[in-house]
Amino acid sequence: MAEPLVRVDMHVHTRASYDSLNTPDAILRGMDAIGLRWIVVADHDQLDLALRMRETAPDRVIAGEEVRTAEGPDLIGIFLTERIPRGTPIRRAAEMIRAQGGVVYVPHPFDVRRRGGGEQHLRAIEDLVDVVEAHNARTWGPGVNERGEAWARERGIPLGAGSDAHTVGEIGTAYVEVPAFAPDRASFLAALRAGRVGARGTSSRVVAAYSAYAKVHHTVFGMKEGD
Repeated sequence: MAEPLVRVDMHVHTRASYDSLNTPDAILRGMDAIGLRWIVVADHDQLDLALRMRETAPDRVIAGEEVRTAEGPDLIGIFLTERIPRGTPIRRAAEMIRAQGGVVYVPHPFDVRRRGGGEQHLRAIEDLVDVVEAHNARTWGPGVNERGEAWARERGIPLGAGSDAHTVGEIGTAYVEVPAFAPDRASFLAALRAGRVGARGTSSRVVAAYSAYAKVHHTVFGMKEGD
């Protein structure tokens, strides 16, 4: 009998992101509540809290970073050990991710409202892309997720999916279902190739207001990465 697939939300933010207030403990409790096995923590231009969460829950948390590149688009590095500086040119950022043994993951590639790169920037790193986000739960434009999925499928690139959760309630809105894997580049990519996009939920647009509130909160009270 085949082993059950595990669920991975490949795009989650913590309070280390300027537009989120999610604490590590709340995130792990949220995962427990919905039976989510793994998350990729991908804070905006930050890595420290993701690394600390990985140390605390190494069988549940994968450390990543969502980097704002020099050209504008966001790029996620998975399995990172060192932060990629904000403003790094997109191709250099992809190379730096690979040099760490990481996975180059393109989030919301055609959602220009949310720093998707589109065809021009995808072409610049096409040979370095490991995974494309086929579904992002915060992408609301019609057909936008589908364009990213089609681009990946045409090139035989594995598909990812994530909630892009900036609030705990969003976690698990979108995820992939994959065979069990070791937390490293080769095993994870093999699992994605054998897996599937398991949920394609869409978050309420209300969550945008929570992110706006988080930005104000951080501005007034400062960034705090702990619980």
